[in-house]
Amino acid sequence: MADKVILVCTECLSRNYVTPKNKKTNTKRLEIRKYCPKCGKHTLHKETK
Repeated sequence: MADKVILVCTECLSRNYVTPKNKKTNTKRLEIRKYCPKCGKHTLHKETK
């Protein structure tokens, strides 16, 4: 049931990560602090449509 979602950096808007997400248990959008190689620091990454 896990679908692939794309995570986008909130500062530079680059699409850095692809991660699985179970849409039955997690109905809200995913928000994770991850390292952005373009920014060079840890930033908040959000799930896109």
